[in-house]
Amino acid sequence: MTRQNLLNYTTSIEALKTVGEIQGILVAHGARAILMEYSPQQSIEALSFKIDSPHGELGIRLPIKPDAILEILKKQYQARKVPWRYVNRDQAVRIAWRILKDWVEAQMAILETEMVKLEEIFLPYILHPSGQTLFEVMESRNLLQEGRAN
Repeated sequence: MTRQNLLNYTTSIEALKTVGEIQGILVAHGARAILMEYSPQQSIEALSFKIDSPHGELGIRLPIKPDAILEILKKQYQARKVPWRYVNRDQAVRIAWRILKDWVEAQMAILETEMVKLEEIFLPYILHPSGQTLFEVMESRNLLQEGRAN
């Protein structure tokens, strides 16, 4: 699907370092508690945090999907866009975290301009009492189709 190389595909920065950078950004913007979630492969695959908002304390979960990134890397390798040394799950995890860090930094910059509210930025990732994100709840209830433009 992508026409150019995947963002951050050459990163050598370990996921734990990048997660630490994201934690620093979140704490600087009011996060009060942060939890790292690990996969069976013992890689960090989600970062959850609590932050105060005008609506009370919000729980937010930011997941990564390294297997999806690995599939993109494989396709880009087949198209001769990336070298084989970047096509592995560990690299996919590193890439995913760097992309998420870039996204969080950009979102916090927009927040600082007061163009958006914190809830707008993280709305799909806000945790529902069921433990699912709001996006997952909406998707499971087919609410996304109801909002489709005709």
